[in-house]
Amino acid sequence: MIIFCGCIRFELSKLKVPFAMYGVSGNYASALYLAAVKANVLDKVESELLVLIEASKKSPKFSQFMKDLSVTADIRVKAVNDIGAQAKFDDITKNFLAVVAESGRLGHIERIAQRFSELTMAHRGEVKATVTSVIALPPEEEKELKETLHDILGQGKKVKLELKIDPSILGGLVVEFQQKVFDMSIKTRALQMERFLRQPINLDAQ
Repeated sequence: MIIFCGCIRFELSKLKVPFAMYGVSGNYASALYLAAVKANVLDKVESELLVLIEASKKSPKFSQFMKDLSVTADIRVKAVNDIGAQAKFDDITKNFLAVVAESGRLGHIERIAQRFSELTMAHRGEVKATVTSVIALPPEEEKELKETLHDILGQGKKVKLELKIDPSILGGLVVEFQQKVFDMSIKTRALQMERFLRQPINLDAQ
C-alpha cells in the first residue's frame, strides 16, 4: 500500500508506526511520522512543529488565522509556505503543513503535534507520565516515582515526567501513563468514602 503526504511517497509495508492512532489528528500524525522516519528527520520535524505551536500561542492573531475556516485554501497554504521558508523548516515539515492548510485542518495542528510527539517518544523508547499533585514534588520524591514507573514499564523504557499542580485534588497524586490513570488523590478517596456512607444499611443482614 502506498501513502502520499504532500510530495512524500512511501511504502507503508516497509514502515510502521509504533502503535495505531485513530481520528483526524491520529491519522495526520501517523502519516507525518512515517514520512519523517523515512527521511531520517524525526527529531527535526518534532522540534519545528513545537516552534510553530509556541509561535501560535504567543500570537493570538496567528492562532485565530489557523482556526478561521473562512480563509481560502490558497491563502492558508501561502501563509504556511512563507512561515516554513522564513523559519527554514525541513521540506517534510513544509510539505506537511501545506497539506494540513489545504485541507482546512490548521485548527487541529496543536493536537496533531501532540499525537506526533507521542509517536516520536515511543520511537525513542520513552514513556510520558503525567503526575498531578497539590504542590511541587520534592526532588527525592520525583526521583523515587520515576524509578517506580521505570520498574513497572520494564527495561529499555525511559520515563519522561510531566508535572502538574492542581490544588483541587486536595492531596496525594494522580498518575497517568499509557492510557492508564492511577488516582491516589485525597479528593477521590473522600468521594469514594462519601458514596460508601450514602449506601443504605441492610438491617436484615444483621
